[in-house]
Amino acid sequence: MSYSHLDRPIQFLKGVGPKRADSFARLGVTTARDLLYHVPRRYDDASTVEPIGRLEVGMDVSAIGRIRSKGVIPTRRGLRIFQAVLEDETGMITVAWPGQPWLDRKLREGDTLLVSGKVKFFHGRQLQPREYTVLERDSASDGSPGAALEKGAGVIFVSYPASEDIPQWVLRGVFEKNLTEMLTWANDDEYLPPRMKAEHGLPSLEEALTWLHRPQTIYHSERGRRRLAFDELFFLQLVQAQARRRATEERPGIRHRRTNDLIRPLHETLPFELTGAQARSLREIHADMVSPQRMNRMLQGDVGAGKTAVAVFAMLIAVEGGYQACLMAPTEILAEQHARGIAGMLEPLGVEVTLLTGSLGSAQRLGATQAIASGSARVIVGTHALIQESVTFSSLGLVVIDEQHRFGVKQRMALLERESPAPDVLVMSATPIPRSLAMALHGDLDLSLLDEMPPGRTPVKTSLRSPDRRPGVYDFVRSEIATGRQAYIVYPLVDDSEKVDLLSATREYERLASEVFTEERVGLIHGQLSGQEKDRVMRDFLAGDLDVLVATTVIEVGIDVPNASVMIIEHAERFGLSQLHQLRGRVGRGAAESHCILISEPGEDALERLRAFRETSDGFEVAREDLRIRGQGDLFGSQQHGRDPALRFANLLADEDILVEAQQEARAIIAADPDLEHPEHFRIRQHLHTRYQHRLDMYGVG
Repeated sequence: MSYSHLDRPIQFLKGVGPKRADSFARLGVTTARDLLYHVPRRYDDASTVEPIGRLEVGMDVSAIGRIRSKGVIPTRRGLRIFQAVLEDETGMITVAWPGQPWLDRKLREGDTLLVSGKVKFFHGRQLQPREYTVLERDSASDGSPGAALEKGAGVIFVSYPASEDIPQWVLRGVFEKNLTEMLTWANDDEYLPPRMKAEHGLPSLEEALTWLHRPQTIYHSERGRRRLAFDELFFLQLVQAQARRRATEERPGIRHRRTNDLIRPLHETLPFELTGAQARSLREIHADMVSPQRMNRMLQGDVGAGKTAVAVFAMLIAVEGGYQACLMAPTEILAEQHARGIAGMLEPLGVEVTLLTGSLGSAQRLGATQAIASGSARVIVGTHALIQESVTFSSLGLVVIDEQHRFGVKQRMALLERESPAPDVLVMSATPIPRSLAMALHGDLDLSLLDEMPPGRTPVKTSLRSPDRRPGVYDFVRSEIATGRQAYIVYPLVDDSEKVDLLSATREYERLASEVFTEERVGLIHGQLSGQEKDRVMRDFLAGDLDVLVATTVIEVGIDVPNASVMIIEHAERFGLSQLHQLRGRVGRGAAESHCILISEPGEDALERLRAFRETSDGFEVAREDLRIRGQGDLFGSQQHGRDPALRFANLLADEDILVEAQQEARAIIAADPDLEHPEHFRIRQHLHTRYQHRLDMYGVG
């Protein structure tokens, strides 16, 4: 993109300069564009601000006033309280910040504050703010306490993310001096054609940014935000649509032929009926595989939802047409587990499963690689050993990648790029995530959801216990072990830390083995062990040679141990809900009733999360609640500039409708104009390559 006035370094804006520019840089603001896209933290409608004279004890309010006087008040107990008297034209009130005497250096007499909090009675009316914003500094031109309030009447007050070096009043001053001019420069960034804005009811970029920073009403601020949210999601989906096109259309695919020679017998020999979700996913996969375009699909489902069964049917579609199918797992023990399970399903059909892992003996490995090269091995299961240069396939038609997030992008694509025609791809994930998040993270893939559990699967019983009830929990574990069962005990840390007062796996392993489970066999596994050590411990636990496995979240995604019936999670408040659900999924895989026991002494907010987790076993509901509570975070790392996450204006839960529109629009544009050469798409192409090149490069590997 050619130079825009918005590329101007922040130091050259009015009221900034070189020294203040360094402080702005620490906020992630280095150019005029960064400042213009600095997302407001909150809006306060002046029409809802209560005059100070009408404030009453018990009210939860927002008020605006000018600091008439201030000071630090010591108490008998040694607590120092910063107090200020706020005044408007209707009256005065004391505002107090207990334990924050440093505010005496930060706030000045004459500052105009917006404060929000509850009015209490303490030697008269007193407001203890939850939040405060310096609206103006020494701004009352005539010295009267009401001037600043009258100036703000009937407007929306905007508060921005600020810092110690760049406080709110400085930010507001810089915006006041530069915003009008920057808004005229915003036309340089307008990339959406008139047709698209009209179809989606979007304002111009200049209007959207005006409403973001100078909204007439809260409604206008939301309209501005939605335009900017659409932009973020549209360009994200545009990048992914290009990656999807490369993956599915640019290289020749395989048109598979289904004969039912294997699929019908598999249906007949299965000891269970497919769920509606499994049948729907299979129809979607079949439609992809019989088309000439390469399939690039994600199969997402909760633990126990039946992903492997769906994958086996997909593999047989490839085999029926004369092609090979392989499944790649992240660990040897998981690959061996898949090989055993799939072999059990295919044995009645006379189809053998070939296993290829790094630990095979030389003779076994040679036999496997020769069978793969000759084509006599039709169904292959393995680890990253499958992507070694020494492994060649005769006619690879389908690649299934299990726990796809455990492989690097280049690892995943190494197997695919060598083959021509390009094999179809089915990636599986046992981490339930809401549809909106899945679309944002995996918009380059088509999505099949297994959102239905097979009948007869017994939910894991989840309970919440305080730390003082640990002895009873240990007694319960011993009683389960006495019946032949096994248990996990999970900790958030590997070793003790001076920074946080939390139990660690290493220290607790020693205590549990020597003091608590003295008659039982106790093992330890964590991420700092070598791959061989972790593999050995998991094999011992799977074989029943260990009764209790002390662990960190390294077991969050792992093998099935049907005999394990108890999962204890220490300091449960330290884990996200989705992580807790993954840990809970380690038990309940056999016929025995299973239990997940959360040990925690949570605060009120964490207690709400843990209670919500206790009440549902639906992984998608758990993930949706987790996204609501914890937020989407930085999904993709630094993408454009500064340190801001990729999605600053869009909220994936609240804006799913925008995300759907953005994805449809992006896919339609790429389908009609793959290289964005149409004159209408010129600005879109410029913006995409200038601001999103890093993400385009990341997808360049596949």
